[in-house]
Amino acid sequence: MKLLTPALLVSLATGFAGFANAAEAPEAARRIAQDVVIVDTHIDAPGELLDHWNDLGLPTPTRQFDYPRARAGGLDVAFMSIYTSADEDERGEAWQIAQTQIDAVEAMVARHPDKFALLRSPKDVQELQRGNKVLLALGMENGGPIGDDLSKVAAFHARGVRYITLAHGRNNRISDSATDSAPRWNGLSPFGREVVKEMNRVGIMVDVSHLSEAAIRQAAELSSVPVIASHSALRHFTPGFQRNISDENVKVIAAKGGVIQVPFGSIFIDAQAANAYANVLREREAYRVAKLAAEVAGKPFTAPEPNSPVAPPTSINQVFDNVDRIVQLAGVDHVGIGSDFDGVNGELAAELQSVADYPQFVAGLQQRGYKDADIRKILGGNLLRVWTEVENAAKR
Repeated sequence: MKLLTPALLVSLATGFAGFANAAEAPEAARRIAQDVVIVDTHIDAPGELLDHWNDLGLPTPTRQFDYPRARAGGLDVAFMSIYTSADEDERGEAWQIAQTQIDAVEAMVARHPDKFALLRSPKDVQELQRGNKVLLALGMENGGPIGDDLSKVAAFHARGVRYITLAHGRNNRISDSATDSAPRWNGLSPFGREVVKEMNRVGIMVDVSHLSEAAIRQAAELSSVPVIASHSALRHFTPGFQRNISDENVKVIAAKGGVIQVPFGSIFIDAQAANAYANVLREREAYRVAKLAAEVAGKPFTAPEPNSPVAPPTSINQVFDNVDRIVQLAGVDHVGIGSDFDGVNGELAAELQSVADYPQFVAGLQQRGYKDADIRKILGGNLLRVWTEVENAAKR
């Protein structure tokens, strides 16, 4: 039975229409966005920097993250996604690409030491924020760069990586993926179990986004500290879309003290968009297999690669629906923000188009009945709590 919390009662009565831009959000929302520590656990700027160099310390309208808009929106801690694909992993390129992306983030900080700082510990947030800086933390999306060498976990920690998404679009050496055609390990591999333990030992958060249902459950149960889902919405709103998380695993993550960071991308929050994207994933896998077979046989392959579908218009209210349901299932201590800015080809909830728009998010939470203390938790307090627990356990 659905529990009608005060926030849910408000949301059922009225939808949040948003504002023409974040600057028009109510003063109370803009004030909270500036005063509270906002942590976004998934921004795909590093890969974009390698594809096309941009100086993100300056206004960069072709991207969704840059310094001026981050400060305008109140963003304090931005986890830069060090992303490598399953193809890059299988070609043996993932380690090199991950290192180069980390170099790109470090170069951006060195170019603008008055605007950015690298964040390696939650205890340093207040000190490093001085001077209106945006703090850049590192999250590695896909454990592929670890290869089969457990010592690389500590090596990536030394480079500043503070969460690792164990797998991505296909199964790897560590874990089954939510979107591969069939399981390889029925959850975590034996090596993957050692990776989780080593991440606990050195102080890297275990990220279960992109993992299969079994792998999420096993990672949460095996980890001695809370785990996170850095950018995952709920399958309740996108039936059949395995990339999103089931209600059961929301409870599993929360029972360990973890947090689910809700993304803003249309494919996560809208059933039609999720279904279309899942179909394209299947088509792309068929394309990849056919192309590989042709290459092995020495035959030409001219079929066009499937394109991503155009997502239908989506609303900030669909993001809030996910927040509400996580709160209903697990409590307000287990939800946060993982926007996936610069990672979803511009197909985002209409009112959340860039890092300038967090005041819209705050205003909508207020309209749905969330109190200031709970908004602080959602915006970043919950994630900082988990990160602190992981760091403290590693020190012990």
